[in-house]
Amino acid sequence: MTFSESVSTCLKKYFVFEGRASRSEYWWFQLIVSPSYFISTVFENDISYLFLGITLFTLIPAISAGVRRLHDTNRSGFFLLISFIPFIGGLVLLFFLIPEGTKGKNRFGSDPLKRATRKKKS
Repeated sequence: MTFSESVSTCLKKYFVFEGRASRSEYWWFQLIVSPSYFISTVFENDISYLFLGITLFTLIPAISAGVRRLHDTNRSGFFLLISFIPFIGGLVLLFFLIPEGTKGKNRFGSDPLKRATRKKKS
């Protein structure tokens, strides 16, 4: 999945907390969310308000993408709450989000990367 496909998919699935999200979908979207959060919290000037707006706008899709990413690794979305445990929780969650998802279907749905293949006409 490309960067633009990832962003559009996450924004289209704004409130979708079921199904699965591939690694590329999740991490490309995080490429927008994480720097925006960092800039809005570190800097105190007019530009930080723009990034604060981006952070607030992408908060729900980031949570839903995280839940779907955990589903891809065959874990419940409630594991996202581990991040509230200081320091260690964030690291544990990171290790849950990094690995490749379950091949094929799991209890949360079909493989998000499985593409329909077309037969060539002879």
